[in-house]
Amino acid sequence: MLPDAPARAAIAGVGERFRKSHRVGGSPVGIDSLHLTLCPMGKPERLRQSLEEALLAAAGEVRAQGFMAGLDSAMRFSVRDGQFPFVLCADAATTEAALALRKAIAAAQARVGLQVNGVSSFLPHVTMLHGHAVDAIEESIATIRWWVPEFALIRSFFGESRHEVIGRWPLAAPSVPEPVDMLAEMASLPDLPDEA
Repeated sequence: MLPDAPARAAIAGVGERFRKSHRVGGSPVGIDSLHLTLCPMGKPERLRQSLEEALLAAAGEVRAQGFMAGLDSAMRFSVRDGQFPFVLCADAATTEAALALRKAIAAAQARVGLQVNGVSSFLPHVTMLHGHAVDAIEESIATIRWWVPEFALIRSFFGESRHEVIGRWPLAAPSVPEPVDMLAEMASLPDLPDEA
């Protein structure tokens, strides 16, 4: 999921504040590379097309509804490759919606021959920076929100902190109940008998 421009700016601002207040060193993620990973690429099994074609086909099959995303806490993840990712984590409603979308993407990948393991073990987050000596931090932040109208397939260039968007797929707009015409409703009610 790609945050919109105001959310990216807010995320970068939080990252900068934490860098200064906690004296965190490391490499910040570029503002245009900020994203929330929904689902990894599955392990190829029974592929009948190229890997990229399979991923594009799977993405085209996903049917899900757009939702409001929110990030409400900052924390340091466990060390990975000698780096401590510093992230903003999703709130409960976002976690639920993102997990549903993750499951839909994983199921679509399975149909084209890509097996995704550990689908339900998921902590949605946006990585702000990678550092070597980030202290254990976990703090609440003012919630950063954005509307999620689509999801994207992103190619990561490992070791380069660079990403390329391969494709984007729209999510359905939530259904809005039809407005009720109260005057028409009242006019269609049966007449009440006169009281004597």
